[in-house]
Amino acid sequence: MFEGLMQPMHLIVILFIALLVFGPSKLSELGKGLGQGIKNFKDAVNDNAGKDGAAVAKDAGVKKDGQPVA
Repeated sequence: MFEGLMQPMHLIVILFIALLVFGPSKLSELGKGLGQGIKNFKDAVNDNAGKDGAAVAKDAGVKKDGQPVA
């Protein structure tokens, strides 16, 4: 159903229309905001993964470095 949807020519047309609608300054602001959002999401996921890993290790009776909890 969606075969060939994201061909290079389609992407160029979509970017051109976005440039016409938003203008170059607004488009760069949107890109910057999107990039910051993705970065914040990755940071949050990595922070939660580190906390969850410590909690799992504590429940298992071992420290993060693999040493047993005394």
